[in-house]
Amino acid sequence: MAKLGVSLRIDDDKIDALDKLAKAQKRDRTFVINEAIETYLEINKWQTEHIKASIAQADRGEFAQPNEVDKVLKKWR
Repeated sequence: MAKLGVSLRIDDDKIDALDKLAKAQKRDRTFVINEAIETYLEINKWQTEHIKASIAQADRGEFAQPNEVDKVLKKWR
């Protein structure tokens, strides 16, 4: 794993929250920050991939039919 120093400013309340979380997990602040960044990157990668796939479906003209939309809407009302 390559190591690269990164410097950033974080509000005091966020640092306190990170420290409390790290203490509860018996980890250090760096571990918690790295875990948060990894999760953020995974979520955004997943989201971007699904958006691109949805755009490709739309470009191919693959849309839900009105009766399919109505069925889903009725389920959630």
